[in-house]
Amino acid sequence: MLILAKFAKDKPAVLGGLIVLAVVAIAILAPLLAPYPGDVSASHLLKRLKPPSSEHPFGTDNLGRDILSRVILGARGALVIALLVVGVSMAIGVPLGLVAGYSQGWVSETIMRVTDVFLAVPQLILALALAQLMGPSLQSAMLALTLTYWPFFTRIVYAETRRLSASLFIDALECIGAGPPRILFGHILPNAISPIIVRATIGMGFTILVAAVLGFLGMGATPPDPDWGLAIAESRQYLPEAWWFSTFPGLAIFLTVLGFNLLGDGLRDIVDPRLRRSR
Repeated sequence: MLILAKFAKDKPAVLGGLIVLAVVAIAILAPLLAPYPGDVSASHLLKRLKPPSSEHPFGTDNLGRDILSRVILGARGALVIALLVVGVSMAIGVPLGLVAGYSQGWVSETIMRVTDVFLAVPQLILALALAQLMGPSLQSAMLALTLTYWPFFTRIVYAETRRLSASLFIDALECIGAGPPRILFGHILPNAISPIIVRATIGMGFTILVAAVLGFLGMGATPPDPDWGLAIAESRQYLPEAWWFSTFPGLAIFLTVLGFNLLGDGLRDIVDPRLRRSR
């Protein structure tokens, strides 16, 4: 209850939470909310590049497709990509961080040096390089994002495991004969879960942004998928006349990433007040 009270007082975090809930609801109910869900990939050349109207509130694109329907259905794809990438990254990074933080010697050093190599290269550049090597597709984009994001979880869990390993309750567990799996997954991991959740929340927004960049550069989703980044890429040659073509997918990316970042910042402030952002 105390945590909820603190969270409720953080207006930016509450706003971020509401945005995230709205995006999740839109993604779940996308087939019901989209005006033309079954016609989202079909071409209607007689309706191409129509401005916003009562029939098409967000206008139509270069193939006459309803932009509102494609934005709504694109929310589902964006969230699925983010959930899969962050989930698989956690499944890789968290166990590695636990092992590296609790063990000593060459095992710990090997894991952390490999992690440092991945962290030394900017994530976006590394994701672009990997996606280019594997060929343009949604699957290769997701794999590239996963391969570039797991080190963040490894580094966070490593630091928390090192800190918790020096605690008296860990010494007591070792004295009574508790094995490493019980200590790591039964006691250290539950106490390190808060920063993992914060990183995952912020990572969701960043993953959506990077996935949109890959789609924009032709290394992610492929036509006729209703992808936000791909929609902006397709709209470039029609600017500034057809301003609605890029505006609404861009706003969808902006609001979604903003929501996850605000929510992540709020959770971080609750987990570690020392990192509280300035008001």
